[in-house]
Amino acid sequence: MDEKITNLKERAKAIRRHIITMLGEAGSGHPGGSLSAADIVSALFFDTMKLDPEKPDWPGRDRFVLSKGHAAPVLYAALAEKGFLPIEELLTLRKLGSRLQGHPDMKKLPGVEMSTGSLGQGISAAVGMAMGLRLDGGDQRVYALLGDGEAQEGQVWEAAMAAGHFKLDNLTAFLDYNNLQIDGPVDVVMNVAPLNDKWRAFNWHVIEIDGHDMAQILKAIEEAHATKSKPTVIIAKTIKGKGVSFMEDQVGWHGNAPKPEQVEQALKELA
Repeated sequence: MDEKITNLKERAKAIRRHIITMLGEAGSGHPGGSLSAADIVSALFFDTMKLDPEKPDWPGRDRFVLSKGHAAPVLYAALAEKGFLPIEELLTLRKLGSRLQGHPDMKKLPGVEMSTGSLGQGISAAVGMAMGLRLDGGDQRVYALLGDGEAQEGQVWEAAMAAGHFKLDNLTAFLDYNNLQIDGPVDVVMNVAPLNDKWRAFNWHVIEIDGHDMAQILKAIEEAHATKSKPTVIIAKTIKGKGVSFMEDQVGWHGNAPKPEQVEQALKELA
């Protein structure tokens, strides 16, 4: 287990380096919420999910939906590390004609299960996927990653209500709770707390973790898999901009790309 955790932490660090590099090259994008989710995404892509980069449409695969689609860099970095696309292609982020658009496009890039970016819609699609897979009788699982600001969207709670009603125990949602959104602290803009009580009220199994503690992430995923007749939400307390000192817990890094000298500093910290 210690070796596994060490390897997953290294993957997360590589993902963070890719995020910084591609955003620096693009000159635009969303570093804060991409960096905060890197540990969760590392655990899912390199330990948990059944995926085959050689057969991205393999019916037996698990599904991942990035509901907070503006954090596309963390997904692109994981897909590249997994072998769905060349590492070098990451440098085309947001460029004209690139498959790596500002928000994920399922029609352009293998490995992207849902085109997302309009907040609230990703978790809704994930619920539909989970229902469809269960109707097909398969054992595939669906994972969705939401933002905390996204939980201000009414559509999130309609999706949550449906998932609880239909007892979708093949669905696990991660909520990246870094408490910062584009306009400021989430609890100031529109407080979403208490999230645990809200999700329980919609008949979800709720787990609360440190979203940067790899052992806690893995344990929570195991608990989600063992939970029957309910979907699971893992509320992960995170730090926006995690891993880069000058970005951590700074709302200004929600949607600003680093300058060349900032890229250099960040990559030194992530070495």
